[in-house]
Amino acid sequence: MLSTTTQLLRLSQGQLNLLEACPRKFQHTYLEQLNSPTNPEHEERQTLGSRFHLLMQQREMGLPIDSFLQADPQLQSWMAGFADAAPEILMSATDNQTFRESEHYRTLQVQNYLLTVVYDLLIADNQQAQILDWKTYPKPPHKRKLESNWQTRLYMYVLAETSAYSPENISMTYWFVQSEGKPQNIKFNYNTAQHTKIAKKLNQLLNQLTNWLEDYQNNIQFPQVAEGSKSCNYCTFVKRCDRTGVTEETTNDSLPNIDSIQEVSL
Repeated sequence: MLSTTTQLLRLSQGQLNLLEACPRKFQHTYLEQLNSPTNPEHEERQTLGSRFHLLMQQREMGLPIDSFLQADPQLQSWMAGFADAAPEILMSATDNQTFRESEHYRTLQVQNYLLTVVYDLLIADNQQAQILDWKTYPKPPHKRKLESNWQTRLYMYVLAETSAYSPENISMTYWFVQSEGKPQNIKFNYNTAQHTKIAKKLNQLLNQLTNWLEDYQNNIQFPQVAEGSKSCNYCTFVKRCDRTGVTEETTNDSLPNIDSIQEVSL
């Protein structure tokens, strides 16, 4: 798996976020397949999110969802709120020139890596392409935080690289269906300057990864974050990394805000 000369290493936005945040945690999680203890509350949120993603996928495919909604009041409430807030998104395409697909999958090779993205919903016509992503946690993060997240950057970058759309004709919208009050959205428009900047940042990160992988094959560990970093306060690998300044109580009781942003799209 570590040989970049014989096969491509597959990377998602979540793995890029992890690599950028803490290379050593990327090593433990992705290369060594060490599983962190499951937090029951986070697991429950992920399950709810997965059910909503499945519901939206079935609806987009034209499959019946009434029995699904009747059996789950929570999903019924979310869907009703979303239908009121964004009825145009739930409308089916009225002409053959509009492309719509749920769980749209794309890949892009950069260096010796295969970048993968899955769009919850892609709507595209002759002029523009819209990426939509469903989020089911209660409070939207700050827009700047979402903008710097690799999900936002990678999703629009890959679409621009794998289609005929110019960056200026690509957008990405996050819908927070469980937001307090009513569903909210945060939209990002793309442009050529951003595309160039992301390409540079992406290649820099992948160059680092290539060097770290070569070192790892020679039994050299991936770099750690600086001693005293706040990210260690909630990391389950604190003992493995010998970060003795962080207590076990802290790691068990604190959860990173970024967890919800990296919610798995099913």
